[in-house]
Amino acid sequence: MLSAIVALSKNHVIGKDNRLLWHLPDDLRRFRDLTFGHPMIMGRKTFESLPHILNERHHMVLTRDTKYVVEDKQVTIFSSIGELLANLECDKEYFVIGGGEIYTLLLPLCETLYITKINQDFEGDTRFPELDFAQWYTVESIEVLSNVGNELPHHFMTLKRLH
Repeated sequence: MLSAIVALSKNHVIGKDNRLLWHLPDDLRRFRDLTFGHPMIMGRKTFESLPHILNERHHMVLTRDTKYVVEDKQVTIFSSIGELLANLECDKEYFVIGGGEIYTLLLPLCETLYITKINQDFEGDTRFPELDFAQWYTVESIEVLSNVGNELPHHFMTLKRLH
């Protein structure tokens, strides 16, 4: 099963220059808690933006660069979407973590969306695809006001795809 996890602004911006535009420890903690023990699917640029290989999570990296190599048993490189999909197991939850092109490719296959919505607009060069909310229902919705360490009000949402 594919799930997507994303933090995005009101105007769907998710980053600029391969970096997040905000620092929300609440969101980082939620990301860690949800993805821990699960494989994560990402593009090469997203992989390279990580501070390090994240513990207890297999990193599945999709890149057009057929010569791209990472020497770590926690990382598998795929050069096509078909190759990636052929290697997914039915009984596992895989988290799509970005970037923009990867979300666009895999969002139609996702069953669950874990969204952190930042309650303001940002300028950036990477966006999350527009959602057709008629295809989704809300399972969880938590409004978080700004607090110590989390200066931006935000909203945690979990959406499931209607069938």
